Amino acid sequence: MNADSSRSVQAEAALRDAFHKARRIVISGLAPSVEDGRYPAKRCEGDLLAAEADIFADGHEKLAARLLLRAPDGESLVVPMAPIGNDRWRAEQVLDRTGAWDFSIEAWLDVFGGFARDTSKKRAAGLSLALEAEEGRLLIAAAAGRAHGAIKTALSTILESWHALPEADRIALLLAPETADAMAAADSHLHLVRSSTRRIEVERKRAGFASWYELFPRSQGKKGQHGTLRDVIAQLPRIKAMGFDVLYLTPIHPVGATNRKGRNNALKAEAGDPGSTYAIGSQAGGHDAIHPQLGTLDDFRALNSAVREAGMELALDIAVQMSPDHPWLAEHPNWFTRRPDGSMRYAENPPKKYEDIVNPDFYSDRGLWIALRDVFLHWVGQGVRIFRVDNPHTKPLPFWEWLIADVRGRHPEVIFLAEAFTRPKLMYQLAKIGFSESYTYFTWRNSKQELTQYLTELSTPPVGEFFRPHFFANTPDINPPFLQTGGRAAFLIRAALAATLSGLWGIYSGFEICEAEPLPGREEYKDSEKYELKWRDFSAPGNIASEIAQLNKLRQAEPHLQSHLGVAFYNAFNDKIIYYAKSAPGRSDRILVAVSLDPHHVQECDFEIPLWEWKLPDHESLAVEDLLHGHKFTWTGKIQHMRLEPRAPYAIWRIHPADPP
Repeated sequence: MNADSSRSVQAEAALRDAFHKARRIVISGLAPSVEDGRYPAKRCEGDLLAAEADIFADGHEKLAARLLLRAPDGESLVVPMAPIGNDRWRAEQVLDRTGAWDFSIEAWLDVFGGFARDTSKKRAAGLSLALEAEEGRLLIAAAAGRAHGAIKTALSTILESWHALPEADRIALLLAPETADAMAAADSHLHLVRSSTRRIEVERKRAGFASWYELFPRSQGKKGQHGTLRDVIAQLPRIKAMGFDVLYLTPIHPVGATNRKGRNNALKAEAGDPGSTYAIGSQAGGHDAIHPQLGTLDDFRALNSAVREAGMELALDIAVQMSPDHPWLAEHPNWFTRRPDGSMRYAENPPKKYEDIVNPDFYSDRGLWIALRDVFLHWVGQGVRIFRVDNPHTKPLPFWEWLIADVRGRHPEVIFLAEAFTRPKLMYQLAKIGFSESYTYFTWRNSKQELTQYLTELSTPPVGEFFRPHFFANTPDINPPFLQTGGRAAFLIRAALAATLSGLWGIYSGFEICEAEPLPGREEYKDSEKYELKWRDFSAPGNIASEIAQLNKLRQAEPHLQSHLGVAFYNAFNDKIIYYAKSAPGRSDRILVAVSLDPHHVQECDFEIPLWEWKLPDHESLAVEDLLHGHKFTWTGKIQHMRLEPRAPYAIWRIHPADPP
């Protein structure tokens, strides 16, 4: 074939492609969508899916569109779409099953719908419609010819009476809603086009809404004694009374003896120092074993059963790292790296070196991946369905993508929390590849501007489609400066922000008694529980257990507070007061939250009530319910005033339009 012939063939192919009727209609901008469908969007069971797309074509033709859904069990659902303005279309569907959903969108020329629209305009203008009546009859006749059953009967009935009707009645019949419905059912879907497919991963509700309480089981014994798993059971009534529904245990595995850390991360342990629970593995076993002083597998089962009976769920911490005493170092020496002199390569974050920890070489042997997967499956077999994963960002992303898919393929109810304080893109990638939820930068966002910008980023696309933020107010690793210096008020402030801004929040034991003594100049706790046993008096004066309980009670009662989505920031004319609303699908009311960011001084300001959300003028009124104190009253006028004190640094109201007098 010569060059001219080749060009002729290519030109003919291009013309054939361009002439294809499916090319006339454009479907673009599908939502929800993560990287054009490469990764699934995330939702929870019971969430309302609002699927959207830009759908348009040349000219003034009328279009129709529908959402095609495939549920995890294979059931197909079809939902009509409606235009919402500027060529944007939407359909909504409740996602009532967990698992992987697929959706795509179809669009076509709505020939009869366009005809009816234009004919209606001509009738309103008083034009002669004799020809339009005949065009309509021909459209109905064609539809009747391809229809079946009741639709065919309905269309045939129209045709049978047609010639006996005057022109005005024919037009009225053409424009009748019943005719439109029958014609839509018999539509040939001219120029039909289908979009590419998008995925949605639907997890159980707790993946997006939960209140976590973290503790070290070994600190739950009587003062001076190493705690056991059964000692944790005695703490459940106290934790449940604060409204927490997930009890998160730091690692419960055997702790290594070689290079064991001492108190306050000392390089040398003294006699009796328990070491770091993250230096996992000893002669007593590895990641599938329990530290002997904590008890046995039967004790673990008893604790898990007690947690469930209390209406909570257990979360287990899995750290993929080993002490030099871990059995795998002897059983699988090829899984670990040694230096040129034969010494062990310990974990490092230069210049820091962690000689009580060894990291495996993930690309030494696929058997390592299988063994780690089996660790998770072992604990799933013991009834665990929530895992907090330590530092996943320091392990290969393909490993996590494979492991999570494998585990959730067998047990779709399993939830994975990523403890990944790392760069934003890496943090977000962990969410895309399968982690249900993630730690965040919330701990370091303190100012009004920082919080507003961060929540806006987290709650809007693209991040809001796949990333569920977990707002821990403190952790064993992080003693925030704001808490170190702010006293009781600072703990109230951070609890209120975490509990009302995200559906997922948590505290580490000691927060409720305002524990904050730091190592000088560090974000570390003095006498850190990571390296020693700690016994606390949870009834100490000044504790905030009742305030935490009230926040968690509100979270359970108000769907507005069960997600980080639906947040809007409003004007409060004081940079020390942050003021925002939370909305919920299907609810016309809103929850307003105002929090002082100053733990030391009284702050007050004028603020705007969002009358515009209900299209009300500035002089109108809103009905208000103070959700902290039970008072009900009315705000009239756009500008109101608030005053917040360190002893009560936040306010929470429900608002809706006031009933007319």
